[in-house]
Amino acid sequence: MTHRREQQQGVSIIEAMIVLCVIALVAGFSAPSFESIRQRAELSGVAGQIETDVHFARSEAVARNRTLHLTLMEAADGGNCYVVHEGPAPSCSCAQLERAACAGAADVVRAMVLPSAGRIRLSANVRALHFDPLRGTVTPTATLRAESADGLALHQVVSLVGRVRTCSPQARMAGVAAC
Repeated sequence: MTHRREQQQGVSIIEAMIVLCVIALVAGFSAPSFESIRQRAELSGVAGQIETDVHFARSEAVARNRTLHLTLMEAADGGNCYVVHEGPAPSCSCAQLERAACAGAADVVRAMVLPSAGRIRLSANVRALHFDPLRGTVTPTATLRAESADGLALHQVVSLVGRVRTCSPQARMAGVAAC
């Protein structure tokens, strides 16, 4: 008596389960690295926006022939923000969520709000930068720090002539010079 074994077609349930387990393991190990990449990209984006706004404020002060200010302050929800504005700094606030406003003679030119729920915090060694329209200078010189929740940071060092240099404390961000 001879038995003929028929050729198997398709995949067995055991083989399918093994493939699914391998895929789940690979996805589980790669998820934390995706979060780290996303957080680094967000930090770089905020630092890039700060640099852009410093250059913008300097050139806008010259174009308007008026002194502009970049003032850092606390936002209404516990986050923080900065406002590029004309007029006195006390007239400006980030009291409205995700929006900055100035009252009286002050006028908002540009603003950035970082909510407390976000992963990036902004700090500086000065409260405000002043952009002189005649000389095109920035006073005082400053270091603006964008810091992520996982401890990474990018510093934007603003010189007297308005140049911005980006650096990373202890060179923790690849491709960025050490501070």
